[in-house]
Amino acid sequence: MKIAIVKYNAGNVQSLTFALNRLGVDPILTDDKDQLQSCDKIIFPGQGEASSAMNSLKANGLVEVLKNLSQPFLGVCLGMQLMCDFSEENDTECLGILPLNVRKFQSETLKIPHMGWNTISELRGNLFNGIKDQDYMYFVHSYFVPTSEYTVAKCNYGHPFSTALNYRNYYAIQPHPEKSADAGMQFLENFLNV
Repeated sequence: MKIAIVKYNAGNVQSLTFALNRLGVDPILTDDKDQLQSCDKIIFPGQGEASSAMNSLKANGLVEVLKNLSQPFLGVCLGMQLMCDFSEENDTECLGILPLNVRKFQSETLKIPHMGWNTISELRGNLFNGIKDQDYMYFVHSYFVPTSEYTVAKCNYGHPFSTALNYRNYYAIQPHPEKSADAGMQFLENFLNV
């Protein structure tokens, strides 16, 4: 099985690669359109800021490629947010795969960014096989995707928000599965089995 990690201006690639290695997969890190289109599965990581990440994708001519893939595709953290229409982070037009807007956490009592371990709930779909309701995953984010018809898992930080999304062959998760111990490794393994 050929797994590609999308190469662009985003962090967390190394820890994701190590996690996949532990599952017996040696992914390729690429921004080559032909390689991306020919892989069995694509992982779209992200850690950083929305507008500079989108500028990098545009500069590499990857926007239309990513929007038109037919194989299973997984957006992680910022990668999930960039799959939406728009982000409040620097008023960024995103990929538009999901008709959703990313919003900034607003709270006078909660610490922002939402950082650390939190429980996930209302799990739906094969990506959560072997993961229990109220299992913990590791989050680091100041922006969130509201719940919608595409939400397949939720978390609560002041209010419910989307932990994971699914639309056709496109999947996404807000926490970092590669940093989320057993639940995260199970999630990645489930994606490899989609």
